[in-house]
Amino acid sequence: MANGLPRLKITDVKTILTAPNGIRLVIVKVETSEAGLYGLGCATFTQRPMAVATSVDEYLKPFLMGKDPDRIEDIYQSAFVSSYWRNGPVLNNALSGIDMALWDIKGKRANMPVYDLLGGKCREAAPLYAHAGGRDPEEVADSVRKYMEEGYRHVRAQVSVPGYSVYGAGGGKVTGKIWKPLSPEQKGAFEPTPYVNAVIRLFDHLRSELGNEVELLHDVHERIPPIQAIGLAKELEKYRLFFLEDVFAPEDIEYLRILRPQTSTPIAISELFNNMCEYVPMIKDRLFDFIRCHLSQIGGISPAKKLASFCEFFGIRTAWHGPGDVSPVGHAANLALDLSCYNFGVQERHVFRQETQDVFPGCPELRDGYLWSNDKPGLGIDIDEELAAKFPFPEHPFNGAWPPVRKLDGTVIRP
Repeated sequence: MANGLPRLKITDVKTILTAPNGIRLVIVKVETSEAGLYGLGCATFTQRPMAVATSVDEYLKPFLMGKDPDRIEDIYQSAFVSSYWRNGPVLNNALSGIDMALWDIKGKRANMPVYDLLGGKCREAAPLYAHAGGRDPEEVADSVRKYMEEGYRHVRAQVSVPGYSVYGAGGGKVTGKIWKPLSPEQKGAFEPTPYVNAVIRLFDHLRSELGNEVELLHDVHERIPPIQAIGLAKELEKYRLFFLEDVFAPEDIEYLRILRPQTSTPIAISELFNNMCEYVPMIKDRLFDFIRCHLSQIGGISPAKKLASFCEFFGIRTAWHGPGDVSPVGHAANLALDLSCYNFGVQERHVFRQETQDVFPGCPELRDGYLWSNDKPGLGIDIDEELAAKFPFPEHPFNGAWPPVRKLDGTVIRP
């Protein structure tokens, strides 16, 4: 009993699977003994959504039934070790769905936005970076200008490489002699050296055309050998990037110790990290500049808040992963941290299409290059379950798996 009233209890936990924009999203709904009081969390691991749903429905639900949703930290810690083996993406995403939902409930009970529970606003809105791409440097420059005119001060720039597949360029066309794809999902071959040469030409053109006022970013996406990535970071130093993202795969992160003494190009990394053992040593030694974790991959708001605070002591800023395979609930959680963490850096932009906004009333608002909270209690976002059910997961030959990218000789590359 609390204040003479029955203590609040968790009465149901369920997963909601929906794809309003064709991207597989996993939402967790935690219901309580107070009529109409529930919370939502993001558990989206779009390449393995059914594994996450099973983990929530078959394992976390019976573990949580009857527990007090106010005890967020105790629930997080006990659920974290309940599987004995932990820190994998499936279990972390399942835990994230619960954790975010509990913070949502807590905010609703307090009649406060989650960012106020986390310490209150450090800023009014979160600056975003947009994604610019094109077939050649001239087309990329035009795309960057368009975003600058819309108010964006940070723009990620990616360019196509004739004859090859690349990441994030958009509008590029694979031509020439390339490795023959094994399936329709494989769009061609990737080769490191042509890519590296194209990126250097791209930023030479962008700085000569656009000057130094716009903050430029680039995502390597882990696709080149580590020693070649070090060379690229050194070559790009003169173009003053805001950050260079994912120069190394998680398996190669010890190369950060070789990279750091050789260049001042700011490094963003950790999008694929799940385990604190991966990033804590690198943070402690100040080996990168922006933490890029996907919130649900590390377990939700509770571990992310601790991670952000830890990073602050070492001069590392946040730039949470925020593409379309972060649900709107996940974006709302990103924003709560963006607004409340002093060491925020920048937030990745994603445009919520109308059907997504209809399924998720209360999506954060994009305006003038910033992401704005609606300032409602909790995470400020809801879900229309009937409408969500009208957007089932689309068919996929690999059931959602990331299709392989290969070199000309057929070798699979990361990621």
